[in-house]
Amino acid sequence: MSDGRRELILEELGLAPCWVRRELLTADPAPVELTPVITAPPPSAAIDAAMETVAAPTQAAGGRPSRMAQVMPAEKPAEVPAAQPAALVTSPDHRALAIAQLDWPALQAEVAACTACSLCKSRSKTVFGVGKPDADWLVVGEAPGAEEDRQGEPFVGQAGKLLDAMLASVDRSRQENVFILNTLKCRPPQNRNPHPDELALCAPFLHRQVELIKPKVIFAVGRFAVQTLLGREASIASLRGKLHDYRGTPVVVSYHPAYLLRNMPDKYKAWQDLLMANKTLEKHKD
Repeated sequence: MSDGRRELILEELGLAPCWVRRELLTADPAPVELTPVITAPPPSAAIDAAMETVAAPTQAAGGRPSRMAQVMPAEKPAEVPAAQPAALVTSPDHRALAIAQLDWPALQAEVAACTACSLCKSRSKTVFGVGKPDADWLVVGEAPGAEEDRQGEPFVGQAGKLLDAMLASVDRSRQENVFILNTLKCRPPQNRNPHPDELALCAPFLHRQVELIKPKVIFAVGRFAVQTLLGREASIASLRGKLHDYRGTPVVVSYHPAYLLRNMPDKYKAWQDLLMANKTLEKHKD
């Protein structure tokens, strides 16, 4: 193939020759004018320009989308959460109001069937409470443990035996004149601390139980029981020894029996709290 034909073919394909064969050079070549080199823009400017190209849907001639616009997917608009139905948005308030209207049997049934939080998935039994529903002395604990979850009754493990002994020391028992319940009706997995949402969802059950029992004194043991009843986050040490109030009912704060099993010296303080609760009960009897 002649050199002239080759050049015509390359030119037709848009592939101009990048060199000239040495033998084609003349002995006295004419000066060759160099094509100026166009430098690329700085990297940041190039990136910005590319981003603008991708972001803007380019149009080819005739109003058709360019190949770049066809290849690059359009930017997906941000998803806006769908508005919840009014019934779901206000359901916690409606639920609390509904629980506040239940009588004792209906309240028991509601606790047994509750699925308001995730604890319903891991529990064996709900723990409603035990004792006389018209007792003048109410003991409020924190959450069921493994044995409570198995039997469906609060304070039946080692801490329960200690609580029974403490109550017996002031002539009280769950069989005769005390009602015992927990703030949470289901056991948290591995006996972890209750989560705030779990306490909040179980609180209407506690409030309705207290309202129906109408105790003369509440003996609150443990930090989470005290926080739920009094709405205060404070240590047991700073709250015990003083008389508190829950909706007109006196509250005596003390250590949880499970804590006392690990801290024997504080048993004497718990004994003082029991005497205070007993004395308060005598003052508030009709």
